[in-house]
Amino acid sequence: MENFVNKKVLPPVMRFVNTKAIRALKDGMIVSLPFIMVGSVFLLLSAVPYAPVANWMTKTGLAGYFTQAYNASFGIIAVFAVVGIAYTWVKNDGFEPLPAGMTALVSFFLVMHPTTAVLNGTKTVITSSQAPTLLSGFIDRTWLGGQGMIAAIIIGMITGFIYSWFLKHKITIKLPEQVPPAVANSFIALIPAFVIVVGWLLVYIFFDASQNLTMTQWIYKAIQTPLQGLTDNFTGVLIVALLVPFFWFFGVHGAVIVSGIISPILQANALSNAAIFKAHGVVTAANGGHIFIQPLLDQFGTVTGSGMTIGLVVFMAFFAKSAQMKEIGKLSTVPGIFNINEPTLFGLPIVLNPLFALPFVLMPALSMCSTYFLIKIHVLPYLTGVMVPWTTPPIISGFLIGGWKIAVWQTIVLVSSFFVYFPFAKKYDAILYSQEQNILKKEES
Repeated sequence: MENFVNKKVLPPVMRFVNTKAIRALKDGMIVSLPFIMVGSVFLLLSAVPYAPVANWMTKTGLAGYFTQAYNASFGIIAVFAVVGIAYTWVKNDGFEPLPAGMTALVSFFLVMHPTTAVLNGTKTVITSSQAPTLLSGFIDRTWLGGQGMIAAIIIGMITGFIYSWFLKHKITIKLPEQVPPAVANSFIALIPAFVIVVGWLLVYIFFDASQNLTMTQWIYKAIQTPLQGLTDNFTGVLIVALLVPFFWFFGVHGAVIVSGIISPILQANALSNAAIFKAHGVVTAANGGHIFIQPLLDQFGTVTGSGMTIGLVVFMAFFAKSAQMKEIGKLSTVPGIFNINEPTLFGLPIVLNPLFALPFVLMPALSMCSTYFLIKIHVLPYLTGVMVPWTTPPIISGFLIGGWKIAVWQTIVLVSSFFVYFPFAKKYDAILYSQEQNILKKEES
């Protein structure tokens, strides 16, 4: 099995993961993470799920201020994505990346226009004897968040590719060496930026004239919505839950590989839930909520580390007989609480250890699929879309992403991980203990 995976499965997967497009996507999306976390804090403050506090926040006007901070961070995540992806692509090619990021931002704004008429300062058509005043010249925030995510990815990648192509072929304006670098870099960007902007302008004209909508709208309807639907189901949850630990078992960072591909969709789902939560104070199937969002993977698939190994760590630290497992358990306890389990993966090890393959791969699937099912049948609430730093300890993270019910369920899942790993850990402990006793006997003799 190891030979088959290492020779037949991993090489094409790694070639795909290491392509320029996936590297730009993965690294470019990381740019948005701090703003997602910051925005999540303000989302919670602007829509506190406790009526007396929420009413007080609204009455004092604090909710509006917190909403402003949310809108300017979490609410415009597609902006960070389009800049980050183009920036990363050009940076990986060895060129000055900032002009490329700015060109991608201009292109992203260029292909959009107000999609809902703004009349008298609202998005509601007002019937009156007088013709309402049409406001124009604004940027519709609808497409700066989750709904514009796939368009941002496509524009970022295409812009990064074309910008690098011009620089590689030296189709630029080159100034004398005496010119300051800041000025020279601006002129270097002039030709590729002009060509790229003209290209996206033609795209805008095409969609506006022939489809009566924007490219961003078309991508959302034709590509993003089906993709979100494909992932937001039991099959999608099961596949992702199995793939992350599967790759990790062979020593490859499964979370990075899978998240690099699926995270843009899961983050778009999370943004959609966040917008619903902000508008209604609760996320449900009726108002368009998604079950499979990024926090479901983070807090029920990779919480305490890929494979959800906290139950194994508890066994090693408090129940193991072998000195090796005891020491590794002690070393792994604190990192495990903060979702770091490399000491366990490589110290025990779990990587390439056939005895732990089954619980390591199945535990996240049991956790994520059972959580999906309980949300589906309304035992657990939909997750709000709030995203917390990946080092946030479990239970606390569960409460922040969905309230006390999610925190209680997360506790139950983590406790169950002990029993899932127990028979396998006990067997491995017996093997190690026997080996240690044999070594002691040899040393004594």
